[in-house]
Amino acid sequence: MTDVDLSQLRALAAVVDEGSFDAAASALHLTPSAVSQRIKALEQSAGRVLVRRTKPTEATEAGHAYLRLARQVAALVQDVRVEVDPDDQRPPTIPLAINGDSLATWVLPALAALSGTAYFDVRREDEGRTADLLRSGTVMAAITSDAAPVQGCRSTRLGTMRYRPMASPEFVAEWFPGGVDAASLARAPVVVFDRSDDLQDAYLRQRSRRPLHPPRHHIPASSQFADAITLGLGWGMLPKEQYEEGERAGRLLGIDPRRHVDVTLYWQQWALQTPALETTARAIREAAADHLT
Repeated sequence: MTDVDLSQLRALAAVVDEGSFDAAASALHLTPSAVSQRIKALEQSAGRVLVRRTKPTEATEAGHAYLRLARQVAALVQDVRVEVDPDDQRPPTIPLAINGDSLATWVLPALAALSGTAYFDVRREDEGRTADLLRSGTVMAAITSDAAPVQGCRSTRLGTMRYRPMASPEFVAEWFPGGVDAASLARAPVVVFDRSDDLQDAYLRQRSRRPLHPPRHHIPASSQFADAITLGLGWGMLPKEQYEEGERAGRLLGIDPRRHVDVTLYWQQWALQTPALETTARAIREAAADHLT
């Protein structure tokens, strides 16, 4: 690999972020031909294809390493600009990957407290998959259920989110009149977040030695997921922040008070330190200490 050209790295990040060469050209105030030439030159330097010319464009496996480098270089350049010219402190943009339940409950207030110090490009993804966005170089930090640090990253335990199986009183009366058992759980509709959501199945595995396949509703939005359970669409696993008020008001009931599913969360971030990233990490850790066990 020869010396890396910074303009080529910026072109790579723009092509991946914007999803096409035309959109990247617009973002960089260049012609599509100029962007294409920079990507080709970077690929020739790397000796391999870095971008899949799909719709949207995607980084290849080798491209992910260069994309991570591009973002790290951009972060360092921003730090130098602030150090050299403190009066020109344009807040940096920090791409983050955060699971939906954390985003809907305790993370946003922590990020809001940093308004004016950074912009946030948040990618919502299941906690079991957020680390993939770190590996690909798409984000600088992530809340994940993976304890083992991604290569080039640091991992810090945040705490545990405890989920309980909840439903509306009307749903409980209709589907669990004699209490919860494997037979009733096999029949009662369940609400799941999306097809990668394993929380409900983790609970079902606690209650039965054989696989249970109840009818399912898919509601891929955290707040609406909780609303669907409150409205009686089905039962589902909710964290304390989403069921506490409804339970206190009598709109939600725990269908199986002795059972729960715990998910331990970790904060993983680039080992490369920047002031804005460190400030964000500290805010996340402090918020987690207040909300997680």
